[in-house]
Amino acid sequence: MIPGVLAVIIAFSIMGTAIVEVTLTNFSVVGNIVKSQQAFNVSEAGLNYYLWHLNHNSTDYKDGGTTPTTPDPTLGYGPYVHNYTDTNGNMLGTYTLWIKPAGNGSTVVTVRSIGQATGTNIKRTVQAQIGSPSFASYAVASDSALWFGNTESADGPVHSNQGIRMDGPSNSTVSSANTTYVAPSNLGGNGSTSYPGVWCSAAVTTPVNCNTRSKSAWVYPVPTLDFNQISSSLCTMKKTAFADYSNTSSLANQANACTQVPATRTNAYIPQLSSSFSTSKGYLIKLNSNGTYDLLKVNSEDDTKTPYTSALSTTSVATNVATPPSGVIFVEDNVWVTTPTNYHGRVTIASGRLATSNNTDIVIAGPLLYSTKNGSDAIGLVAEDSIYIAPYAPPSTGSFNYEVDGALLAESGNVQYGEYGGTPYYRSATYNCTRGWVNSNQTFTFYGSVATRQTWTWTWLDGGACGDAAHDVTNGYISGIENNTSQYDYNLEYAPPPSYPLTTGYNILSWREVLTHP
Repeated sequence: MIPGVLAVIIAFSIMGTAIVEVTLTNFSVVGNIVKSQQAFNVSEAGLNYYLWHLNHNSTDYKDGGTTPTTPDPTLGYGPYVHNYTDTNGNMLGTYTLWIKPAGNGSTVVTVRSIGQATGTNIKRTVQAQIGSPSFASYAVASDSALWFGNTESADGPVHSNQGIRMDGPSNSTVSSANTTYVAPSNLGGNGSTSYPGVWCSAAVTTPVNCNTRSKSAWVYPVPTLDFNQISSSLCTMKKTAFADYSNTSSLANQANACTQVPATRTNAYIPQLSSSFSTSKGYLIKLNSNGTYDLLKVNSEDDTKTPYTSALSTTSVATNVATPPSGVIFVEDNVWVTTPTNYHGRVTIASGRLATSNNTDIVIAGPLLYSTKNGSDAIGLVAEDSIYIAPYAPPSTGSFNYEVDGALLAESGNVQYGEYGGTPYYRSATYNCTRGWVNSNQTFTFYGSVATRQTWTWTWLDGGACGDAAHDVTNGYISGIENNTSQYDYNLEYAPPPSYPLTTGYNILSWREVLTHP
């Protein structure tokens, strides 16, 4: 019987040992799973921390420090190590951050967070793209009401802080900050009747039928776009221009930096032409194909009907000026801008007299063209008051396709072809109607983005024969180019021109776990 008892004892010992081994292994596996999940949670906490950090300092990619000077070509700036504790102060692990800005004016930042649980070598890595939309995230954004007629189409996202009558085709989101609004008589309503935040006229049946069209992309109410913050953005751009060069850099950090008006000119900062303000004086910037610009003083603008070709009286200041490192040119006066040849580069031209009560304009004085339309070229124009296309900017006669490429933003005024509707011509009080083109072989293409506090239009319908307006037998007298097309530059959505004003804080655009770590 002894051998039998021994055999049973041995068998139970083997089984007991196996059970203990399995139990211990399970405890170890479960422990590793818990620690792995803990490392994952810690790594996610790192992403959330840097999302918060960017919302408080949108240009800090070094975690509040100054090193390293040169980023890792793959991962960016880092490594930045943080302890992670729970609410009781117990340290659960550490996360190591790598921050890589997309550069070239983009608001997108790639953040990699490597989490490690306390007391183990277990690590989990997550990576996210974090970005903030700018005013260039819209094809058209307005603080006022908008009306797209049935001869106009909306290409790209459109937003109004008031309301939108959308009689024409649209291919993206159309949003309003209001549930209902009273549409003005000059923008599709009668000035007294309330309409939905986005609507169309039931009488419109072509090219889209208002009664049967899809309205799934019409969204209202949505949060209001804050045009008031553009003023602080202009101040930020002025500081950025100051900081680019040593002879003005000391001004950038002063409490009253934005009211400083030094006479020193740099590639990034252009001072007042004169302390006496005039709407017909300022600077002409010609953006060159090699990324430089020519600078000229505008001594006067002859905004009479003829001759348009000699509208500007100018004096050369400098040629082939290098674009500043930040890509921001701040001008303390009115600006006229054009591209003699297609421009290659990314630049933002800001215009404002921040130290005075005078508001400056930007005037597009000729073609404004990119070399490429793949996102590598961008022109931003940010005006304290209005942005105009001058009546002498398009060709005078003959067949043409006049084009303007850029992201245009008017803080307090309009973005429009140069005429005040119903008030005197262009920017002075000489004529009621500016030049018009109505032939089918005379076209205008806008490629980019528009944000305006007030009016946006490329054409005006005049009351009768006047000035240089052209007559269309169907529509009447036209100022501006009747046959026009506006195309949204989708590259601007998260890659606006340098320092272009943002609309909201940073958000996580995409997220993934990285199965390997550096």
